[in-house]
Amino acid sequence: QVQLVESGGGLVQAGGSLRLSCAASGRPLSSYNMAWFRQTPGKEREFVSSISRSGGLTAYADSVKGRFTISRDNAKNTVYLQMNSLKPEDTAVYFCAADPYRYRIGVAVHDYDYWGQGTQVTVSS
Repeated sequence: QVQLVESGGGLVQAGGSLRLSCAASGRPLSSYNMAWFRQTPGKEREFVSSISRSGGLTAYADSVKGRFTISRDNAKNTVYLQMNSLKPEDTAVYFCAADPYRYRIGVAVHDYDYWGQGTQVTVSS
């Protein structure tokens, strides 16, 4: 079983950038498709981006396409989310998630079996 710990969240002005990290332990990260989701109070958790085990395939929500970039370093057991041109509507708790089973990268909450505790991102206007 893999354990996931997110970091890198914080407060940033609109137009700024942040890089989130998700460090995995317990199992090699290369065994998992990985994803980032986000959630605001009173709303369901929503898909942000996902990446295949090798890093060769990625997917993005339309709302972040062209601004966010997901990447991974399997040697460091870490997944990243580079967030540029941040907007106030990007404010949320960001979670990383791992999927050990599926061949294709998923975009739904139920596609992922392991979750981190989340990191808060706040974008001020």
